[in-house]
Amino acid sequence: MTLHPAVVVHGLGDALETLAVGRPVTLLSARGAALYAGCLWWREMVTRARAAHPAVPALDILDCADAPGRALAAIRAGQRILVLAPAVPGFPAVAAIAAAHGLILLTERPPAIDLAGPGGVRGLPAWLASA
Repeated sequence: MTLHPAVVVHGLGDALETLAVGRPVTLLSARGAALYAGCLWWREMVTRARAAHPAVPALDILDCADAPGRALAAIRAGQRILVLAPAVPGFPAVAAIAAAHGLILLTERPPAIDLAGPGGVRGLPAWLASA
């Protein structure tokens, strides 16, 4: 699977602003968001953003950092693409489950523009157009 350009979003406002550009995109959670925000928050936020912009092709990735339990919870919640540190002891089990369900398990985050970073919002249209 080829990912669209990735944008780190920190909430519904960021996701809506990103999708409003109207270009194919990959919504990427903040580092370790599964640990502090949770997979259900992520799924709901992505669902609401997509509902507001249904014509925009959008993938989404939840970063589970080094927490295989959070990755498994995300899989149960319907998450299709995850990031999980490959050095954690539970990685092989999560990878096997992800593969069995046709999910994508990344070992590192894709390059992305972070909307919370300097110039993130201003640089968004150019970032998305560059792909």
